[in-house]
Amino acid sequence: MKVGIIGLPQTGKKTLFQVLTGSEVHEAGGPPKPIPGTADIVDGRFDRLVALYQPKKETRARIDLVLLPKMEQESIAKGDIFRDISDVDALCHVVRAFEDDSIYHASGSVDPLRDVETVNSELLLHDQIFLEKRIERLETSLKKIKDERQVKELDLLKRMQSHLENEQPLRLMDLTEEEEQLIRSYPLITRKELILVFNVAEDNLDDTSLLERVRGICSAGKMEAMTVSAKVESEIALLDSEEERQDFLRDLGIVEPALEVLAKLCLKALGRVSFFTVGKDEVHQWLVRVNSPAPVAAGAIHSDLQKGFIRAEVIKYDELIAHGSEAELKKAGKLYVQGKDYIVVDGDILNIRFNV
Repeated sequence: MKVGIIGLPQTGKKTLFQVLTGSEVHEAGGPPKPIPGTADIVDGRFDRLVALYQPKKETRARIDLVLLPKMEQESIAKGDIFRDISDVDALCHVVRAFEDDSIYHASGSVDPLRDVETVNSELLLHDQIFLEKRIERLETSLKKIKDERQVKELDLLKRMQSHLENEQPLRLMDLTEEEEQLIRSYPLITRKELILVFNVAEDNLDDTSLLERVRGICSAGKMEAMTVSAKVESEIALLDSEEERQDFLRDLGIVEPALEVLAKLCLKALGRVSFFTVGKDEVHQWLVRVNSPAPVAAGAIHSDLQKGFIRAEVIKYDELIAHGSEAELKKAGKLYVQGKDYIVVDGDILNIRFNV
């Protein structure tokens, strides 16, 4: 599962990608291409579990990121950018919201809401053009021979076309499982979950007015939004120790690091939750689909655990932190034994009992 990072030129998306992946981006000559990377999930719960257990090994969960070419008129006209976008599972749109006279803006001025609308319009237009062409082909085909599957598909595509004409992204449409199957292979971009990341100046990190202004747009378009200062995050990444990073955040008055907020939004967009396995040997964070039963979570650790699943011993993260140790937790009767039907909740700490 991949999150694609998109945006107009000079938004700071490359800087953010480098901070997230810890890798330098060196753009080669020739046509711009997607740049893949992998990012550790930043999660304060993981850090607190490591501090509690002092394990020999610590393993964070990771997600795949792709830095996509900037959305310039040339790449939009050629359509290459949309092929790249259709290959990812969710989108992170980095929007410039900082003023800097030394960095040009393609539209001549900084206006984050205008830029959001510009990019959203291009994504909507792409899906409209694709559907128009597909509808034409289906109508031609159905004149020659009636096919029940194609009749259903044509009806669905016309409904989707009408939806787009009302400037509504396709992710707002509720589809049945059969309808999902009909369009599964189609490169429909506005079906993907979308996160707006407003790149602000350091002085505006605690200013919530921009998020207030986009709240209605996000609600109507089923989008998430957050602010980040890519410049500040790149400075934090250069600090040598976790203690220095925490001091830096405190000095800025930041309670929850932006990268942790972004990680949560990315997981939400991908339909994933975190769970943990803990001990003196290792603290490990795992990812699993939302609403996964315990045996499926066990399978994320190892296939043998799923095959021979007997039960899951479940600790709730908040209860563990409140009691301070597993021993105190067990005294309080807060260790829960769950069977195959148990649905794993974000933050669960699991110990899988199995027999193969």
